[in-house]
Amino acid sequence: MSIALSLGNNLTTGGIFKPTAVNNTSVNNVTDFAGVTGGGTLVLLSTQTASASASISFTSGIDSTYDEYIFKFINIHPATDGARLDFNLSTNGGSTYDVTKTSTFFHAYHNEAGTVTTLSYVTARDLAQSTSYQTLGYEPGSDNDQSASGYLHLFNPSSTTYVKHFISTINTYDYDDYSKNAYIAGYGNTTSAINAIDFKFSSGNIDDGIIKMYGVAKS
Repeated sequence: MSIALSLGNNLTTGGIFKPTAVNNTSVNNVTDFAGVTGGGTLVLLSTQTASASASISFTSGIDSTYDEYIFKFINIHPATDGARLDFNLSTNGGSTYDVTKTSTFFHAYHNEAGTVTTLSYVTARDLAQSTSYQTLGYEPGSDNDQSASGYLHLFNPSSTTYVKHFISTINTYDYDDYSKNAYIAGYGNTTSAINAIDFKFSSGNIDDGIIKMYGVAKS
């Protein structure tokens, strides 16, 4: 009875909570909102920090628990000036990274001097039924303040029915002082489950940077 009276006293006649209904005490006592969790909630599964690393691989945690995985790249810095950030997929836990892929690649860029801009499709960076590594970030510089940041979405990697779609956007502080934004989409053309992923530069080590892997909670 007291609970009902307390609730009623904190509602307007139209059924709206009054400002006095929520305070620090009431919020601190909340442990769960039924129906709010899940349905797109990001769950951090793994964080890896590069330190003169030849590559960064995620060989566990990619399974049927989640239908979507997101990899976030934070200030990925190359040891080699102008190297490209690439990725590939594995169906055997990382023993080999050679999944056949078809993809599209376009980019927009603008130099610091404000004299060069473009938006164009880049056929040299797309793949057509290739097992090669797919380029993500576009040629970040090795200067101390240059890096690449962005994300990669991988959809339903554990499916044994469908191909494995991916989309990515990466912004790069380019080696020749351009801001380059690359947009990539495609699919791994396999109905086998994907259970590992590898990131590396086209030349040299990953000198510094963080890659985080998230699972997207099922709705």
